[in-house]
Amino acid sequence: MKNWFTSDYHFGHANIIKYCNRPFKSIEHMNMEIIRRHNSRVKPDDNVFFLGDFCFKNSEGGKEGEGELTKSAEYLSKLNGRFIFIEGNHDNNNSLKTIIKKLVIEIGGMNINLVHNPIDIDTKYEINFVGHIHEKWKFKRDKIDMINVGCDVWNFMPITFNEIMKEYSDWKKRF
Repeated sequence: MKNWFTSDYHFGHANIIKYCNRPFKSIEHMNMEIIRRHNSRVKPDDNVFFLGDFCFKNSEGGKEGEGELTKSAEYLSKLNGRFIFIEGNHDNNNSLKTIIKKLVIEIGGMNINLVHNPIDIDTKYEINFVGHIHEKWKFKRDKIDMINVGCDVWNFMPITFNEIMKEYSDWKKRF
């Protein structure tokens, strides 16, 4: 069993392709490719820490490009892994109903705070894993170190703790 980290799949959100310059031809292409990449790494019994903004669910007649009528369960049924969802800013209307705002885990001998939005980091932890900022940066130092686990900076697939820490270690050497 492995532990995986990711965020911001934005299933069903056509406009995210242009907002973040995602390399997909259509919403269908994006959804299928993210599912394919996810399942190429994650096994059914693996844990997936998902740090917000899983999918966009629109309402009938809603704003075009801002979600489909698909519920989160339909996407989840196509994905490997046991998901632990941290609430993102777009998760209030997507049928996930997660109540977890932040989660602290111990892994690799470290306590790591998991939150969606970088403004919600907790400085009492050496590292915070975040999402929300898409392609803006992978690592950032501001009071403490933040690591963006969003799919936009990790080739649209989840990553393991060891993969994150290897790149993080290389990044830290520059300081």
